[in-house]
Amino acid sequence: MKVKNLLEIIGADFYSGVPDSQLKALCDYLMNTYGIDKRHHIIAANEGNCTALAAGYHLATGKVPVVYMQNSGEGNIINPVASLLNDKVYAIPMVFIIGWRGEPGVHDEPQHIYQGEVTVKLMEDMDIKTFIIGKDTTEDEVKNAMNDFNKLLKKGKNVAFIIRKGALEYDEKVEYKNNYDMVREEIIQHIVKVTGEDPIISTTGKASRELFETREANGQSHKYDFLTVGSMGHSSSIALGVALNKPERKIWCVDGDGAVLMHMGSMAVLGANAPENLVHIVINNGAHETVGGMPTVAAKTDMVAAAKACGYPNAVSVDSFEALDSELKKAKERNELSLIEVKCSIGARADLGRPTTTALENKENFMNFILND
Repeated sequence: MKVKNLLEIIGADFYSGVPDSQLKALCDYLMNTYGIDKRHHIIAANEGNCTALAAGYHLATGKVPVVYMQNSGEGNIINPVASLLNDKVYAIPMVFIIGWRGEPGVHDEPQHIYQGEVTVKLMEDMDIKTFIIGKDTTEDEVKNAMNDFNKLLKKGKNVAFIIRKGALEYDEKVEYKNNYDMVREEIIQHIVKVTGEDPIISTTGKASRELFETREANGQSHKYDFLTVGSMGHSSSIALGVALNKPERKIWCVDGDGAVLMHMGSMAVLGANAPENLVHIVINNGAHETVGGMPTVAAKTDMVAAAKACGYPNAVSVDSFEALDSELKKAKERNELSLIEVKCSIGARADLGRPTTTALENKENFMNFILND
């Protein structure tokens, strides 16, 4: 159905969310209609952040907000839903719009398989009534569902529309771009050249796909890399766990700006532990580029100042390959925690592949390398 028609049926005027490729029609419509607007539309750091922000909107206006997300974000909303929104606590009504990745019977990437299986059950377990929208769902069916939802919302309960692949339509295009020239895949190629046989933990999305492709192009083994295909925002914590237990190895984390923002507290933990063998690289294009290019607040965030405030002894920002190569070599040689922010353009090649190994094979190959080489 047309995304505009869905939103008219819901009847809200405030939206907060974390972008999802399955909800690209919704995200593009909101960007074209509102952009990033303090009164109507805010892209937050993570789904729990969105939920709390939307709760504040309700407290200030008495209106019902909408929170949108990929189903992988359900884990991030469990705490505020159960301990803040629930009608046994503050009874704050909210409409969730959830992209259903990994729907049973629909092919998807490994990180979405189990999440897809439990998507509806998690909502039901949290006493959230759901309605599934597919390609064949009619507007009348959605209207009827919303009429039922409104009765629940008036009681301070939460409801959710679960969106199947291809269910929402939006004809207009949105172009997402910034003013930087460096291409992420080339940045990763430069990183690989300097790291040699050092282990790399890479973040969710296209960065891990490009790292895999770089190894393929170089004829290198994939054993050096742990690809964090899911669990967005946690790659630096995984890298910290590896670095603390393998102090004799230089460990590299290739991170993204959206991922860093999602669980930014991990930087404080990194800084407090300050492993001498860890290099944290944040490729910052100010966008959720993997799921369509919608903006993050990282374009307005001073990553270097944040890292230093968190206790990183070394933190720099670069926007050229010459500066990148220089800082990579310095970080490899020094025995102190380092952060390198790399300002990056938005976009990737259209024929970018996906890892051909399974997640379990990736883990086993990486562990065999870490434990035995």
